[in-house]
Amino acid sequence: MMTNLFSSFDPTTKMNLTLNWTSIFLGLLILPSMYWIVPSRMNILWIKMCLTLNKEFKVILKIKNMKKSMLIFMSLFSLILFNNLLSLFPYIFSSTSHLVLTLTLSLPLWMSFMIYGWFNNTIHMFTHLVPQGTPTILMPFMVCIETISNIIRPGTLAIRLTANMIAGHLLLTLMGSTGSKISFIMLNILIMSQLLLLMLESAVAIIQSYVFSILSTLYYSEVN
Repeated sequence: MMTNLFSSFDPTTKMNLTLNWTSIFLGLLILPSMYWIVPSRMNILWIKMCLTLNKEFKVILKIKNMKKSMLIFMSLFSLILFNNLLSLFPYIFSSTSHLVLTLTLSLPLWMSFMIYGWFNNTIHMFTHLVPQGTPTILMPFMVCIETISNIIRPGTLAIRLTANMIAGHLLLTLMGSTGSKISFIMLNILIMSQLLLLMLESAVAIIQSYVFSILSTLYYSEVN
């Protein structure tokens, strides 16, 4: 029983189990099916999407040996995409709506970028603290502002993904909870509006996984 609106995002309130976090690995059960019959429609769609992302990442990274880097960001995109889409199904725990997961993804990435950048490209990292053309009197303030904006990057990455996933799920929960209290005509309107909202949430799930991976790629490109 849902005691309040936000309890649907609590991993301990669904069926009184703490195994809801295993929903992160449900995407692994879907992935092998696309390789049974090659080329399948799902396989062709996935390859086209990967090639499109590959072109996007190539423009941002601008490095010759990028295979390992591409693998990291493509895996990150796939993980977030599968979890976002799976959370739209009934009775599947929404793991990407928790800061525990999103910070686990963004914080180690940001830390690794910073450690790599400051140890290998120290002068390059210092130049990023003062944008080109900054007046001399404003340089100390710009260093403080750029330092703070750099520190809060993993938080903004995590909160952006969490807030977007929570907002849509809350709206769907609110609309669905009123279904037993309205007339038949209003119920039909409610179902149609929920279907449209579900289509919007599917687009948001794809866009947010793309935004997370693209921003991570941008942060990586700044330390090279």
